[in-house]
Amino acid sequence: MKITIIAVGKIKEKYLVEGIEEYSKRLSRYTKLNIIEVPDEHAPENLSRKEMNIIKDIEGKKIESKIKDSYVIALAIKGIMFSSEELANKIEDIKTYSSSHITFIIGGSLGLSNSILRKTDLLMSFSEMTFPHQLMRLILLEQVYRSFRIINNEPYHK
Repeated sequence: MKITIIAVGKIKEKYLVEGIEEYSKRLSRYTKLNIIEVPDEHAPENLSRKEMNIIKDIEGKKIESKIKDSYVIALAIKGIMFSSEELANKIEDIKTYSSSHITFIIGGSLGLSNSILRKTDLLMSFSEMTFPHQLMRLILLEQVYRSFRIINNEPYHK
């Protein structure tokens, strides 16, 4: 199985870089992982809705250019929430019935463009709360790792 994460922006905080590296290393036992960063657009405070949409559209085009033939899951507040076990089952189902390649998309600070949201196979939410998009990369990797542990009947609650 192959997992690709397409994320807007660079990770700057050392603790996040270290956590992402750790979970990437752990995942290498189970899957081929590819993390693709696309540059974020400068988004000053007090943007109009139109300006926000323009920025999301620019970032969306960058994301779209990186999507390969795969099952696409975008992280979005309005998406479906899964338990860890349900996410593991979903990954297993995708692998069995749809594709051996899953692409997860994490938008920038303003979210994802409507064009990207329409092109996904699944919208997934971790919470109704808002998280920094850099932190979501680490959270996503941890949950994907946990999913593979569950799929392989290995302890996962530590």
